[in-house]
Amino acid sequence: MPRFSVIVPAYQVQAYLHECLESVLSQSYADLEVIAVDDCSPDACGAILDEFAARDPRVRPVHLPENRGLGPARNAGMERAVGDYLVFLDGDDTLTPGALQAVADRLKETGEPDVLVYDYARTYWTGEAVRNRAAARLAQEGPAPFRLEDRPGLLELLMVAWNKTCRRGFVERRGFTFPPGYYEDTPWTYPVLMAAESIATLDRVCVHYRQRRRGSILGTPSERHLDVFAQYDRVFAFLESDPALERWRPVLYRRMADHLATVFTRPDRLPRSLRAEFLRRARAHCRRHRVPGAPAPLPARLRHALIRLGLRRTYAALRLASALRRRTVRLMARVLRGVRAGVLRLHYRLQRALPVRADRALFAAHDGRGHGGNPGALEAAFRSFAPHVRTAWAAAPEHHHTIPPGPRRLTPGTAAYWTALARSRYLVAGGAFEGRLVKRRGQVLVRTPAGTPLKHTGLDLQERPAAARGTDFARLLRDVDTWDYVLSANRHSTLTWERVYPGRYTTLECGQPRADVFQRATAADVARLRETLGIPEGTVAILYAPTHRDHHRTQRAALDLGRVLTRLGPRFMVLARAHPRHGGPLAESRGRVLDVSDHPSVESLCLASDVLVTDCSSLMFDYAALDRPIVVHTADLEVFRAACGTYFDLRSFPPGATARSEDELIDVFATGHWRGSRSSQLRAAFRERFCPYDDGRAAERVVRHLVLGETDLPPVVPLAERRPVPSAAASLARSPLTAVPQPAGPRPVTDGR
Repeated sequence: MPRFSVIVPAYQVQAYLHECLESVLSQSYADLEVIAVDDCSPDACGAILDEFAARDPRVRPVHLPENRGLGPARNAGMERAVGDYLVFLDGDDTLTPGALQAVADRLKETGEPDVLVYDYARTYWTGEAVRNRAAARLAQEGPAPFRLEDRPGLLELLMVAWNKTCRRGFVERRGFTFPPGYYEDTPWTYPVLMAAESIATLDRVCVHYRQRRRGSILGTPSERHLDVFAQYDRVFAFLESDPALERWRPVLYRRMADHLATVFTRPDRLPRSLRAEFLRRARAHCRRHRVPGAPAPLPARLRHALIRLGLRRTYAALRLASALRRRTVRLMARVLRGVRAGVLRLHYRLQRALPVRADRALFAAHDGRGHGGNPGALEAAFRSFAPHVRTAWAAAPEHHHTIPPGPRRLTPGTAAYWTALARSRYLVAGGAFEGRLVKRRGQVLVRTPAGTPLKHTGLDLQERPAAARGTDFARLLRDVDTWDYVLSANRHSTLTWERVYPGRYTTLECGQPRADVFQRATAADVARLRETLGIPEGTVAILYAPTHRDHHRTQRAALDLGRVLTRLGPRFMVLARAHPRHGGPLAESRGRVLDVSDHPSVESLCLASDVLVTDCSSLMFDYAALDRPIVVHTADLEVFRAACGTYFDLRSFPPGATARSEDELIDVFATGHWRGSRSSQLRAAFRERFCPYDDGRAAERVVRHLVLGETDLPPVVPLAERRPVPSAAASLARSPLTAVPQPAGPRPVTDGR
């Protein structure tokens, strides 16, 4: 008996069915069956199901003799299901990686509840993924499992079958089935939640809900949208079957009225000829099921009253007035923004007429992020070694909390910001300043590129359109012409910057200022950081930080972190760090996986961790300055090199052990190669080439040269004499780290060949 019966109805989804089934069959949790129901689809859905069944015995195809609709197709799947829990997935949607493992773990944690509700994200044809706006309802707080009366807010979620798993025994005992017609989820989900004796939630995106550009059923005008009335009749009939459920009538009435208003107002659902009929029937339903005096917000009460009274023209007039008001507000906002921009341009012009102030410096990170990186290290060095220069930091308001005491906080686009941009002598940034920047005589612009380059950048992207993604190279060169100095960590960076960013600037080859903290931190600092992050004593913390794939529209983790940790055992945990351009968390924080994508300081994460796992991220060059183990996961290296280009062969010159697959990565840790002697030798050669100046005084040398005009700069400490703070796991170097034995297979690559 499998743990899950995944029921997948298929009707005219041949373009998406492969991806749907692969998302299920590739789950790390394999104890499942897939009951795929061909609802007499006129396209190739039936043949696709048969192909998968021939390939994987877990797939059980069902071919219906005639088209019955989504609800009866699911019923046909339930009749054949033998799993402990039922999971519904539409044929054009997908499960996220590791979803079933997370669901199985949560079911076990909460004592096998009748229903487990999990989250979803809408995925668009553009590649954008937007998480459910009501995700807060799924917070895993308080006692679990619970009953609906303990968390009635669950009824505010999208009422669909595919965002929850139900215990098959519970469903069969209560005799729940799906009705025919559109909106078949409505008379299923409400009764299931109200009847469940135990419910739990999982605050994790488990389903990607595809938003088709064209062709979705509910987005097609049809008289079948009138089925919504029969579906709510079934819901209220279930309510009347048990007097104890009457408490839910006001809530269900509000949900019904809102649902009917949505169907009525969506232009892609009702044909114009049916709008009067729909409103007439909606009026009858609202009058029949209304609960007088039931609390609701004023706009909702007004909307419900208009539907109940059948005032179609009044409803249309109010909607038109509301739309006009919104358009007027948007127009006024645009006008005000234009006026404000004009005033600020005039202000900037006037400020440029005033003298440049030699005692002012303006700093900014790339994309308006918070204090940190190379600009952050230089700002701190300005305050330490050139205290006569007053510093200011420009960042978006949500990042102001990361700015330490000392520098002035500025918000880009404000008058104070433009004043600082016009009159500060030193302008230091990790990226380009405003496009309207006018470089003045007497100003010094310092550019701090993000680390040591591995993948192609600058003008080299002209030959990599997938990675360039519409880069304006003319504008890039105009920006380069404003640079006075460019920071470089090593000779490799110097040669690369000067070729891909051709200009008249001076290169300061002095190391990475942001890596200075690695030489200054103490063991007490490391212990404090680990305690703040919640890393248990004796645990090996793996910092997983993959790079951004410019050639992918959507960014997904290449590793199933839950599976990796299951194989490695309880002595390991993962700090998952998404690239800043990732646009969201890399993984859900659960168990021994902690998502730290929003942590303000990647340097602190490096100090708190014991080993770095990455692919082609430039973070490896900074981490090498720590002299801690690095493991490179190169599963898609060939694709990455073809799309983005690399400046050297990472497999031929790695900073440590390398693994071509997830299983090899697990083996690297299980066998101890991640911190073995060969890995140490590779890291030493890597540090010698890429970390020659990272001795903790890189920022000091920059400030002394730029601001104080010194030529006799502090000498560089040789690599052999540097003592970066050791990791917390260094004391465990001779103790075994128990891991689950691995099956025989390919050995990990640890020698670069």
